[in-house]
Amino acid sequence: MTTGEDPGDELLGRVLLCRVLEPGDEAGGRWVRELGVGEVVRRLRDGVRALPGVSEARWAGLVARARRAEPERDLAAARAAGARFVGPHDTEWPRQLDDLGDARPTGLWVRGRPSLRMWALRSVAVVGARACTEYGTHMAATLAAGLAERGWVVVSGGAYGIDGAAHRGALAARGATAAVLACGVDRPYPRGHAALISRIAEQGLVVGELPPGDHPTPSRFILRNRVIAALTTGTVVVEAAARSGSLATARAAARLGRFTMGVPGPVTSALSAGVHELLRGEATLVTDAAEVVELVGDMGELAPARRGPVLPRDLLEPPVRAVLAALPGDRAATAEEVALGTPTTRDEAIARLYELRALGYVERHGDGWKLTRQAVMSVRRGHRAC
Repeated sequence: MTTGEDPGDELLGRVLLCRVLEPGDEAGGRWVRELGVGEVVRRLRDGVRALPGVSEARWAGLVARARRAEPERDLAAARAAGARFVGPHDTEWPRQLDDLGDARPTGLWVRGRPSLRMWALRSVAVVGARACTEYGTHMAATLAAGLAERGWVVVSGGAYGIDGAAHRGALAARGATAAVLACGVDRPYPRGHAALISRIAEQGLVVGELPPGDHPTPSRFILRNRVIAALTTGTVVVEAAARSGSLATARAAARLGRFTMGVPGPVTSALSAGVHELLRGEATLVTDAAEVVELVGDMGELAPARRGPVLPRDLLEPPVRAVLAALPGDRAATAEEVALGTPTTRDEAIARLYELRALGYVERHGDGWKLTRQAVMSVRRGHRAC
């Protein structure tokens, strides 16, 4: 906003620009930054002085849009739908969106009671393929539920497949979730998710750049992804084919310096090929919410170490375990043989063998020593764990 510009004019101007400029229009963002909202709106409305760097054909299109725009009507429609307009100078504006530079949104339409700015500070995007497998649905829902239980806001795009599973997982955990749409926030898309998006608006937030009633297009879906990436501290991709649009979210997150993560799938699955390509490059492999929080959370929020099962033989002291390992599994052996296999002295081997007998691992057979059935099974389990 330029010095002395009325806040009401700034609001109406930005609402008008939402009708005129497409999401992510960097030329439009540059005009606003250099000239101010008021001057850009005045030029569009009078249609006389073209804005810098615009072709004649494009200028005619922008002017026609501006003359049809009715910002007061859009604000009234938003209020009727329970939505509000949030601009870059409002206290609710998430400052991390400014990282988009001239491609940042002119403003955002928001449905829901929570503060978008506060929620964005502790949020993670969970995105992926629309056409997903049961594995992908399960992983997205489980991951989202785990994040919600840890106090993180799960952000996604409200679409079929992974997006919907992520939203439902967070809601099932009675957690926070936000849907960023590629259309007006009063026009749920896809239609099959109308009930889900209404529930998100009641319990969380529904966010979009486009004014009330506006419809989605393929390009708007792609451009919407940059908002998801910028709004959140990190992006997790769960199942994505090589050409999946969700990969654009992950790559935008990487360009913005956000954490980029991927959940691996079967190497034979084409629906995980895009994720695997990310994991070969800029993304970090994650398998659950704890591993995501270890990356995006505060210092010390570490995921538990992954270990195999602890076997009884693992609890033995190393010298005792070495003697146990030196005994053959199919016959008895003398103390001398055991001492040579360890290696240690004969007396030391005998002392360890008596200790193992007391623990039920070996038994005496004349001058030899043999593993008990319990010990044989323990050794086999240890081999399988390796």
